[in-house]
Amino acid sequence: MRLLRPPTTSSASWPARTLPMMLLLVGSTSFLARAIELDLTDKQSIRDAAGTASYNLMSWYNANDTGVGIPGNLPDPYYWWEAGALMMSMIAYWYYTGDSTYNDQIEEGMLHQTGESNDFMPDNQTKTEGNDDQAFWGFAALEAAELKFPNPPKNGPQWLELAQGTFNTQVPRWDRATCGGGLRWQIYPFNAGYNYKNTISQGGFFNMGARLARYTGNRTYAEQAEKAWDWTVETDLLNLQSFHVYDGADVLKQCREANHLQWSSNAGVFLHGAANMWNFTEDPKWRKRVDGLVSGLDIFFPNNGDIMSEVACEPRGNCNHDQRSFKAYMSRWMAATTQLAPWTGPKLWPKLKASAEAAAQQCSGNAAPTEGTVGRGKRGTICGMKWVDKGKWDGQNGPGEAMAAMNVISANLINPELYPGGNDLPEPPVTSRTGGISEGDPAAGGNHGSPTALGKITTGDRVGAGFITFMLAVTILGGAVWLAW
Repeated sequence: MRLLRPPTTSSASWPARTLPMMLLLVGSTSFLARAIELDLTDKQSIRDAAGTASYNLMSWYNANDTGVGIPGNLPDPYYWWEAGALMMSMIAYWYYTGDSTYNDQIEEGMLHQTGESNDFMPDNQTKTEGNDDQAFWGFAALEAAELKFPNPPKNGPQWLELAQGTFNTQVPRWDRATCGGGLRWQIYPFNAGYNYKNTISQGGFFNMGARLARYTGNRTYAEQAEKAWDWTVETDLLNLQSFHVYDGADVLKQCREANHLQWSSNAGVFLHGAANMWNFTEDPKWRKRVDGLVSGLDIFFPNNGDIMSEVACEPRGNCNHDQRSFKAYMSRWMAATTQLAPWTGPKLWPKLKASAEAAAQQCSGNAAPTEGTVGRGKRGTICGMKWVDKGKWDGQNGPGEAMAAMNVISANLINPELYPGGNDLPEPPVTSRTGGISEGDPAAGGNHGSPTALGKITTGDRVGAGFITFMLAVTILGGAVWLAW
């Protein structure tokens, strides 16, 4: 028996007609190519489409499996970090749509994985956890604080506190002894990948620091974020000529040779972090950097088009389970960037709109299992990965594919075009000075590297495993495309 509930039938969620209509469509292959209907000029249509994708995503959530599920986990072969990404995405889904169907499950999962020191270093993950894995749970906590997700019980950790605890444990891991700085991929030397400094770990640190600075008003976080940006640029993992963001570098080679694979998640995490830095500082250099990163996204929209593609693996159909989810995060971070740096909207919204339409058309599958998985989700609405194929389902099915479709579709609910005169436009991510309700603790975090308490406690502070970036050899063996331009 599965415990998953369908979305609530409020004005801000699925209408009661959706499930019966979907069931009728199952038997008609002529309709399957349009199983997720989407009209981007109609807010309710967007909510309905996002609700379908959210249902499919949550059908994968491990805590829904009676007797075997663990809150905050996904089933094998999906890693713990992706469950954190699911939490982040479902918090954003609630913000976009107003559908609170899954809020209790998300709160339960988040709190179950905090660890004894409230820094997302739980005993069941710590020995295999990477810096990037931990960062995705930190992103989820920040999303909860910034979007005013309902606070957890007062006798437990709060969202802002969890984000601060996560960041604090990473500060002393900054490794100046090799490559002049940077975070290693893995936290502990006995894990494969310890001698690799992957860009998503740097981007996670940068993004969290930028967002904590903006939320709390504490400039010490911004200084840490700037340090991460500078090191990533100095090692050419972020190239300021092309604004392409590469995968990582080998410590044993003193990080002199960047692995030129490009993933949408790396580009997105730096774009969103830079937008937060501009919003916090209003420094022209950050506006220039935001503009550069927006232009650098073009590589993920091939043939001068507006439909997103995970170009390192998607054209060959050999993306692994992790990589199938990356477009989810770039979609979310692009949308949030339009709120933090509004001048980017005219360039980003055409891409988010076209990608949402293509993703909805791709969501026409019949729950056939992807390799190594069990088929889950509503028949006739299963989302594949190759949005560029539009109505032709590519046969893939997993939480990453559903999460990506849900994020890019629901993001369109904050497109200002839907709100003439700005009336009822959803408020942007808040801070402690603009309505934030989450309480923090700038000294939060455990001793997984002797956490550092950052700066002086301000009013803002008071108020306010395996993310598999494969090592180069492994990635090439998997057939990913080398992107050197």
